[in-house]
Amino acid sequence: MFRHGRVKEAPSILDRIATAIKLLLLFSLGGLMLLGLADSPSVANLLAGLRPESPLVGLIAGHWQNDSGAVCPDGLQEVEINLAIARKVADLLRKQGYRAEVLPEYSPKLNGYRAAALLSIHCDSCIELSGFKIARMTHSSKPELEDQLVNILYASYAEATGLKPHLNTITEAMREYHALRRIAPETPGAIIECGFMGGDRYLLTEEQDRVAVGIVNGLVAFLRQQAQVP
Repeated sequence: MFRHGRVKEAPSILDRIATAIKLLLLFSLGGLMLLGLADSPSVANLLAGLRPESPLVGLIAGHWQNDSGAVCPDGLQEVEINLAIARKVADLLRKQGYRAEVLPEYSPKLNGYRAAALLSIHCDSCIELSGFKIARMTHSSKPELEDQLVNILYASYAEATGLKPHLNTITEAMREYHALRRIAPETPGAIIECGFMGGDRYLLTEEQDRVAVGIVNGLVAFLRQQAQVP
């Protein structure tokens, strides 16, 4: 004898809405996790499809995870600019086939750090001056190589941004910058002050793509030059 089974009730509208909200939250959480991992150099380079043997460039976002750096009267912080520029530089380098990682100011990885090049990215004080400057460590183990890096960066950055070098404000702190003393001797390194947060504020905040291109063009030219050295 045929018996009727229990008819399963269709989900109510409220049940469907609740399920949709749960799925949306899961997708959002997954997206946030992916964005967080994108700051990891290994993940970022993997997403860019780069091979482990691609030349590596280290980029220090000045003051990141340490302090604010210079601060303008309206609250604009140097570290915000440094980090934004460093990330743009890393992204452009990856698009050109290089591995790149953005490091905090005092990353433990800097001890004996090995890379095709390392550049620490900073901005200058919030005063009404204009210009940029680049320096290597005074007692470099490879002064000629690092002079090449510095000189190429000077040319490319000036061309891309229109800024002029401000050489008379290069400080001993730049020439003795802590990270340049910690990296491996064979890693060519330099520090750049991309401009003054006062006089060059528009460039540093509204035209960061130009800033990044100026840095990337110099780094790529240097790396290509070294690739041709027997």
